Amino acid sequence: MFDDTNIIVGLEIGTSKICAVVGEQNADGTLNIVGLGQSPARGMRKGEIVDAALAEECVRNAIVEAEQMADVEIRSVYLGVTGGHLRGFNNRGMHPVVSADREISEDDVQDVVKNAKAINLPAENTVVHAVRQHFLVDGHDGIANPVGMLGARLEVDMHVVHGNTNRLQNSVRLVKGLQLEVEEIVFNGLASSLALLTSEQKELGALVIDIGGGTTDYVVYSAGVIKHTGVLAVGGDHVSNDLGHGLKVPLSRAEKLKLEHGSALVDEAMKGRTLTITNELGLPLKTINVEHLQRIMSLRLEEIFQIVAQDLEQAGLADYLRAGVFLCGGCARVPQIAKLAEPILQ
Repeated sequence: MFDDTNIIVGLEIGTSKICAVVGEQNADGTLNIVGLGQSPARGMRKGEIVDAALAEECVRNAIVEAEQMADVEIRSVYLGVTGGHLRGFNNRGMHPVVSADREISEDDVQDVVKNAKAINLPAENTVVHAVRQHFLVDGHDGIANPVGMLGARLEVDMHVVHGNTNRLQNSVRLVKGLQLEVEEIVFNGLASSLALLTSEQKELGALVIDIGGGTTDYVVYSAGVIKHTGVLAVGGDHVSNDLGHGLKVPLSRAEKLKLEHGSALVDEAMKGRTLTITNELGLPLKTINVEHLQRIMSLRLEEIFQIVAQDLEQAGLADYLRAGVFLCGGCARVPQIAKLAEPILQ
């Protein structure tokens, strides 16, 4: 049995699966993954809980599996959150330096950060993350740590991610109902970007797009810091829905067709190719055109990338992605998806 004090657990309650990962922290701060538990998700829609009892059972299954694999008792988790209600924006805080010698202290830094966080959010919202970008001293920007410098005015640029308090608390309450503590809540897009990007890629400028079952989270880094975040309430499930409607098949069958024959681009070799699908008794049910299937998928995925590209264009960040674009999440495994995204995101 491991020493529980250096165990860190990440839990994501996703639209299509629940995942718990157990990490053991070494003396030098590095992390070894020692356990993993997964369960298909039920009671979830677009990254949010719609049936607490069903979702709780799935979370319990994932936690138990992770505990057994890691041989630990899980007492607390870092909880990943997403949802169409999450928003991110940049804000600047200002603080006059009042000490006689104008030397900036740690207290000044705390005050300016507090000022940048004191923003007019809607009453029903709460801050999930307030990430420091850069400090400015007397208008001189790009300062990483101003402590010990001289100046009359200290400012800080922050990226603030906020969301609807009640909707965030639904996940927290579900986890607490399982007698687990929630250490922190973490925006899934931020977690994905921290897992994927190197310091050099963050410095050069990178876009991470995490396409899950019910949501697409995206994060932009530039000059080493987070510049932009966003969530679309669209993901792989919507591709399956479109296939169900377009091919006139049940959703479970559409999901299977997506996994077995799907592609983000229409494969030339599939033109004119058809599939005969059978019912539960093995009798032919209907014939499906594979080119038609792939075209439906291609249009929906293209729409996701176009919305992200438009958002980055409006934010003025499209030209700062010198390290490129990184795709992750279940939907990133669709064949040819990188090829589809390249011309849209340049």
